[in-house]
Amino acid sequence: MTVTSSASPLPGVPRLLVRLAAILVIAGLVAAPATGRGQPSAGVAPDNAGRVIVVGGDHYHPPYEFLDEDGRPAGYNVELTRAIAEVMGIEVRIELGPWSEMRRRLENGEIDVLEGMSYSEGRDASFDFAPPHAIVHQSIFARRGTPPVARLEDLAGKEVIVQRGDIMQDLLIEREVGAELFPTDTHADALRALAAGQHDYALVANLPALYLSREFGLTNLVPVARPFSLRYGYAVKEGNADVLAQFSEGLAILKNTGRHQAIYAKWLGPLEQGEGLPWKRLGLIGAIASALLLLILGGIVIWNRLLKREVASRTEELHQQQQQLIQADKMTSLGILVSGVAHEINNPSGLLLLNLPVLREAYDDARPILEAHYREHGDFSLGGLPYSRMRDEIPSMLDEMLEGTQRIKRIVGDLKDFARQGSAELGERLDLNEVVGTALRLVDNSIRKATDRFETRYAEDLPAIQGNGQRIEQVVINLVLNACQALEDRDQGIRLTTRYLPGDGTVTLEVRDEGRGIDAEAINRLTDPFFTTRRECGGTGLGLSVSAGIVREHQGRLAFASRPGDGTTATLTLPAAPIRDDDRHHLDAS
Repeated sequence: MTVTSSASPLPGVPRLLVRLAAILVIAGLVAAPATGRGQPSAGVAPDNAGRVIVVGGDHYHPPYEFLDEDGRPAGYNVELTRAIAEVMGIEVRIELGPWSEMRRRLENGEIDVLEGMSYSEGRDASFDFAPPHAIVHQSIFARRGTPPVARLEDLAGKEVIVQRGDIMQDLLIEREVGAELFPTDTHADALRALAAGQHDYALVANLPALYLSREFGLTNLVPVARPFSLRYGYAVKEGNADVLAQFSEGLAILKNTGRHQAIYAKWLGPLEQGEGLPWKRLGLIGAIASALLLLILGGIVIWNRLLKREVASRTEELHQQQQQLIQADKMTSLGILVSGVAHEINNPSGLLLLNLPVLREAYDDARPILEAHYREHGDFSLGGLPYSRMRDEIPSMLDEMLEGTQRIKRIVGDLKDFARQGSAELGERLDLNEVVGTALRLVDNSIRKATDRFETRYAEDLPAIQGNGQRIEQVVINLVLNACQALEDRDQGIRLTTRYLPGDGTVTLEVRDEGRGIDAEAINRLTDPFFTTRRECGGTGLGLSVSAGIVREHQGRLAFASRPGDGTTATLTLPAAPIRDDDRHHLDAS
């Protein structure tokens, strides 16, 4: 499908004749053999020869166009523009910024062309369009549980988030749908606002929305309707026929040579393949699996109740089943942390720990020779960088590598110790601060993904507690993971505090999060088996139930305090172990 300019660039020439001329030009380009790469085509208008063409675009519209981590333009549109400039032998400068600002700059003539604009009849009055290089599907996104809509007209009376200056804002206004619009600067702002509970729906481009939802982990958003599929391509201010012709011709060359398809597949292919998943079938399978799971879990509940009514001879069997449940829950809580970790990791780690000190000594031996060469002959290249810089960088790099390898070894050791099914004995003397530190190393990745504000406050000279170190670690891990899952954005924090209460003879751990909080009617059911406030996100309701059982075994208490919107505080209280003679002698000596 071809989109041509709707306005005559020449005074007095009817618009229909201009459309026919443009179609004939493009048809001739498609039929003609592609020009050599880097050489301008004979069809290029000479008026633009020798000047830089300024190409504008959206600074945050992945995967079409965006600024990468180094602040450079990247994406499908950007790579396509550079390819056109190469085959046409023209010089371009790509400038990305807020979409509404770039659209205004095109209207004011401050830039020559926009590399990605959706076509509409309303826009056709102000801009001229090249043949489309993509088809953009527009989708209505909603939070899970929001009543679905099927058409634009269903948005009447609803609060709808759109990107400022975007095609969907234009169409909603043109069609007088009756929705209350809330413009944002980017698609990302629109999705984040919707995920945070603001307004009813977001009307955005489908591929960027899917890309950003995965990038930010916005799992509570789903596309509920796809009302439009719009042609998407280069646009110029009405009448700028010379620039439009160059980009139209370059695009035709890229399509004929197959290069356009390669760029399209690189940036948009993976996301479009993801769109084609059979969601209805997966939903049906998921519903059947959920029903089977509920039947199994219900059977487990009935079975546990029957076990409680058995005579004393069945007590040992019940105890063994409880041990299996604890071990299964431990592995579930570890999830992807333990997956794939095997003893083979220790082999390369050991090799690094053995070789890195040797490399450091080798560099120390070679450094006098390098310094002598440097003083005699001046600076030289070492590893692609000047020696004057590398002579100070190499030792620190080796030290950092050695420290990182030692950390890997510690983490693997912690994981293997934690996953190993240990004894049920409760006679270990434990330092709660050390137990908490080991647990935090295991969930360090989850903490980093959840928040930028994580604090620990360890009390000094905590008395020992008595129990099973693996089980107490499991309780701490469950409390920290629940706190991470309660956070709604990275600015919210988590604080861990240990204390000794001499009056009660107890040691406490307090885990305080600034997340969404818990309703009063749910707070008293948190430790009930299979009760969860996160069932739609995969929660099973076993973590806190098992944790409460472990704490009771240790003669301790697990309490929760929370208000919706004001975070949650979980407090683990354990009795201090009796002071032994060697501890008393140590205290007397100090």
